Amino acid sequence: MKFITKYFRRSDVLFIVFAICVVALYVKVANGGFPLDDSWIHQVYGRNLAETGQWAFIPGVPSAASTSPLYTVLLAFGYKLNLSYKLWTYFLGILSLSVTGMVSARLAQRMLPQNRIIGVISGLAQIAAWHLVWAAASGMETMLFGMWTLVLIWLAWRELDAHLPSSRSAFGRGVLFGVCVALATMTRPEGIALAALIGTVMLIARPQASFALFLNWGIGATVAFLVAITPYLALNLHLTGGLLPDTAAAKQAENAPLLTESYFERLIKMTLPLVAGAQLFLLPGAVYYLNAELRRIRLDFRSLFKLLPILWGGSLIALYAARLPAYYQHGRYVIPALPAFILVGVVGSVWLLKQYNRSTMGRVITRALAISAIFAYVYFLVQGSVIYRQDVSIIDEEMVASANWIRENISPDAILAVHDIGAVGYFAPRRILDLAGLVSPEIVPFILDEEPLWHWLQDKHAQYLMAFPDQIPGDDPNNQHLCPIFTTGGEAAIRAGGPNMTVYALTWDGNCPQG
Repeated sequence: MKFITKYFRRSDVLFIVFAICVVALYVKVANGGFPLDDSWIHQVYGRNLAETGQWAFIPGVPSAASTSPLYTVLLAFGYKLNLSYKLWTYFLGILSLSVTGMVSARLAQRMLPQNRIIGVISGLAQIAAWHLVWAAASGMETMLFGMWTLVLIWLAWRELDAHLPSSRSAFGRGVLFGVCVALATMTRPEGIALAALIGTVMLIARPQASFALFLNWGIGATVAFLVAITPYLALNLHLTGGLLPDTAAAKQAENAPLLTESYFERLIKMTLPLVAGAQLFLLPGAVYYLNAELRRIRLDFRSLFKLLPILWGGSLIALYAARLPAYYQHGRYVIPALPAFILVGVVGSVWLLKQYNRSTMGRVITRALAISAIFAYVYFLVQGSVIYRQDVSIIDEEMVASANWIRENISPDAILAVHDIGAVGYFAPRRILDLAGLVSPEIVPFILDEEPLWHWLQDKHAQYLMAFPDQIPGDDPNNQHLCPIFTTGGEAAIRAGGPNMTVYALTWDGNCPQG
């Protein structure tokens, strides 16, 4: 009971209930399912880990196509306990979203201790952001990683309270931070970038009041991180020979054409999906927050800590713009930048309201902005459910439908080439050649080269191919090797301006079988 009263607040119940409601709304509107094929990849790894103890997409063939080992292990728990995999997955999303709201509330309350409702406002602003609800219901690790980003910032800010602490307490806080960094990194590799950013700020500002105490904190954090991250690094070294999962090299190789654009264009395209929501109305507040904290740094260099949310969000977007400018799917790779932005946007907006509340014109403008933000949140939350439903419909009508057809019509012994492997791996498990390179990393060097891909498929004795037109080697659905045998006819993809998924029998002599 003491633990509950010490660490939980009454407002936390509100955050949990609200998170359940909004995620349930999205799931209900879409009739279940997931909005990404990658969600099914996670399910395959989680199921195989629980049932066989293997880290593999294809049982018996170890691979490292899961970007998020921690999320895979969490999913495996659900399978091990014989829980409904969908309910368990949505539960993990709801939990991550709820904790994000709770931590955001505590961070905001720290910035405005005299404002009794700022915590509730900040927490609800997180949970009502449609990108975050989409992420929580997506079956992906995105929301879990977004949660860890705020937890790490919260642990960093706690060091500002360390008034002449003992060496032991500094070491212990460092250990907790290091463990959380390891968990964040095992959720998404970018977690180490946030840790490096926090470590740099910690070294510059040194809030522990002495270099010796900072050193104790740093040693604790480093040792704990290395101990906790060792299984993750060992797994990757065993499976790939490197420190990162295969997905890193495969995604970069497949998206290499996007790097031909200028860095500024890539930066804009990575940012635009994130402002397509009510958070756009928090931009003035975020700018005000940035300006206020920059001024405070002149008086107290420890205020550099308060810039961590902005530094993190900007760094994540800049990193992806530089290495993997994948701005599709609502900018899902950079969605974890949103919790930090929403936090500073809410706090800055309240500061802005207070600052300009002295004049009639100021009150009119700032209150109009606040009211607009509330209405925008409601609008985008509802509109987000429509977007989520469309995304789920496309996956169900294209990937899942194709996988079910393959299960019923193609021999389990057949060798199948697939680009989007998730649903096939879950509903029609069999020998799969992955054209995206996630579980077939040997194709990464020639992943965009038509002839080497066709030769590779022939050498591997591929019998069938499942792909959208732009996923076929050479992007040519009329290639002589292709014999169409099934097309989904899904309506959602057509309404969205995309094609239908097609399953082809492969012929290497150019003659398609009759009938």
